[in-house]
Parts: sequence; C-alpha cells; structure tokens
Amino acid sequence: MKAFAYIDCFSGISGDMLLGALVDIGVPLSFFKETIQRISIDGYNISQLKVNRCGIDATKVDVEIFNQSHNHVRWADIFHLLDTSKLTDKVKRTSLEIFRNIFHAEARVHGEDFENVHLHELGGIDCIVDIVGTVAGFDYLGIDDILVSDINLGSGFVNTAHGILPVPAPATLELLKGFRCYKSNIPIELTTPTGAAILSTIAKQRDIIHYIPRSIGYGAGSRDLNQQPNVLRLVISEADDIRIDEKIYVVEANIDDMNPQYFEHVMDILLEKGALDVYLEHIIMKRSRPAIKITILTNHQKLQTICDTLFTHTTTIGLRFHEMFRQKLHREISTLKTEFGDMRIKTIKDGDNTIKRQTIEYSDLVKASRVHSLPLFFIERHVRQLLSKMHDQD
Repeated sequence: MKAFAYIDCFSGISGDMLLGALVDIGVPLSFFKETIQRISIDGYNISQLKVNRCGIDATKVDVEIFNQSHNHVRWADIFHLLDTSKLTDKVKRTSLEIFRNIFHAEARVHGEDFENVHLHELGGIDCIVDIVGTVAGFDYLGIDDILVSDINLGSGFVNTAHGILPVPAPATLELLKGFRCYKSNIPIELTTPTGAAILSTIAKQRDIIHYIPRSIGYGAGSRDLNQQPNVLRLVISEADDIRIDEKIYVVEANIDDMNPQYFEHVMDILLEKGALDVYLEHIIMKRSRPAIKITILTNHQKLQTICDTLFTHTTTIGLRFHEMFRQKLHREISTLKTEFGDMRIKTIKDGDNTIKRQTIEYSDLVKASRVHSLPLFFIERHVRQLLSKMHDQD
C-alpha cells in the first residue's frame, strides 16, 4: 500500500508548524540544517524545543535571525538564490514553485507586475528556511502524495507591511483558492501566507474515509491558545483497499399528505433536474400514519436544485441530506441493429475493462414486442444470441 501524508489543520498552519511536525515525526533537525547550508544565506540559527499545547506534546522549531538585512524581496532575488544553491533538483524545483505562487498571489492582490512585486514578511530567511525545509522534509520521508484537511483560518485582524488587514490576509486567501476553509472564533491569524503557499503547491484536498496511521507528529505554533491546542498534526498513513469513485448526497423527505398519483410526475422532474436516482419507500410515521419516503441521489452541484424542486413540487416542509461515497463500474451504451429494430445495449465493465454483463434497454424490447406482436422473452433471447455471436467472433 502506498504511503501518504495527511496534514490536519484544525488550528491552522504555518511554515514553522510544518517544520515542527516533520521533526516530531522523525526528520532529524540536523538534516534541515544541512539542507539550508546548501543555500548561500547566513546569520540564522535553527533550534527545536519540546512544548505542551493544551495537553498535547509537540515540537517547536524556531528560526532565529541575527542579520535582518538578508531579505530577498523580488522574484529575481529568490530565483537566483535557489537556482544557484546546491539543493537537489527536486527540492529546488518545488521550492521555486511555492515562491512563484506567492509572487503571483501578491501581484494579483496588490495589482502589481509579477517581476516588480516586493515581498516583506515572506522574503526573509525564516520564510526560506520554512519552505525549503518543508519540501526537503517530505522528500526525506519519501512522501509525494500529501492530503490536507479543511483549513482553520482563525479570525480578527493582522498587522502587515501594508497595514492592518482582516484575517485571512488577502494573499493567504488568494493562495487557498479551491481549498475548503473556515473561519473560527479564535481571534488571531491561524493560517499564514507561508503555510497557505506550501499547501496550495504540494497538497490537495481529497476525502479519505479509511486509512491506516503509521506515524504521527505534532508541530507547535508560537502562541498558546486557551480554546484548543495550537498544533499542526501530521499523519503518515497508508490507504486501505476501499476504492471511492465519487462523493454524492442523499436527500430524503417523508410525505404523508400528497396525492400518490403525483409521485411519478415529481420523480420525472427530479431526474430532469439532474438527480442521479430517485426511489420511493412505504413507511409508517407517528400515530401509525402511512407515508412515502422519497430518496434522491445527487452530486454537490445539483444539491440545492434538488432541494428547491422538492419544496416546489411536493407538500414536504422539511428534508434532510447527508454525504455518502460510492463505487461505480464503467458502463457504455451502444446500439445493436437487429431484425426487430435497433436495440440499445448497456455494457458493464470492471476496472480491467473486462465485460461483467450486458443488459438490453427494456423500452426497446417493449417497442419491438408491440410492433411485431411477439413476446418479450422471444425478442430478448434473439438479441442475446446476436450478442453471443459477436463475442465469439471477437
């Protein structure tokens, strides 16, 4: 089974928290020091300390700066610094990609040209250590597949070189486009631009239901929060053998006061609106009232449309929905010409492209039966014989 890293950002994420989690999970601090020494920068020291955050032991990695003049604030500065370093090609390439994303985000937010953007907080030695160290740390662990949880942004305001800005900082939000994030009642910046840049470049969000944790590390943030542990959790895991093809939503409503004749019409409308499936069940509600439970399967894009359709075309005043995951076999629709007319054939295949079964479209059988005044089973048997001959020829 392939190993992957899962970054749990329940208290946000920063570059030093990632470094701390990597050290905590087993990457030696000496490795980070040796890695950064391959870059032509000086005037810094990297140290680690065991701390406790709300009952959780974690590792705090500090980058102490002795010379604040070493700020590489333009893209050309960063590119030259890393391109001329003795880092491995993989670490150099990924680190430059992270910085490139930072510069693009800053350019979009502040309306500047990419080449003219000046980094302030993000151009210092500590930011370089955080980014290069994180990339090298995952490479040390042999991890390429990195997943991330929903990201806690915090709330309130943060002081920057551009003044006081709302949390999340504009560049942070720009970098996290496409990621699921949320604001919490913790009134500080929990996710920094550096953390956001690293995640947006090397990680992705994907729902994982079943996994096997192998190693766990905790990286501490600078502050000690009262509400919850200010730590980043890093889990090295292995996926189990359960395959998930897609996430869907199940929408349900119990209806006991609608003409049963209407349900066929409602089902047709729901399918026209994009429902993946619709089905009905007889249920008994309170006071022994008979009712119908209508269930709809849909994807996230159609969820609100399906809910609106139920409220419009049924008598329900409330519904419920929840996420589910499903596996699917591949299916193809083809047309087979027969002496009784064209027949649509649904071919079901597994992951190896092996045919598991073939079904004949029922409505085509009914149409042929009526046109030729022949029983359904006779026409179906004829079509299946044709399919069998085709497979023998293949």
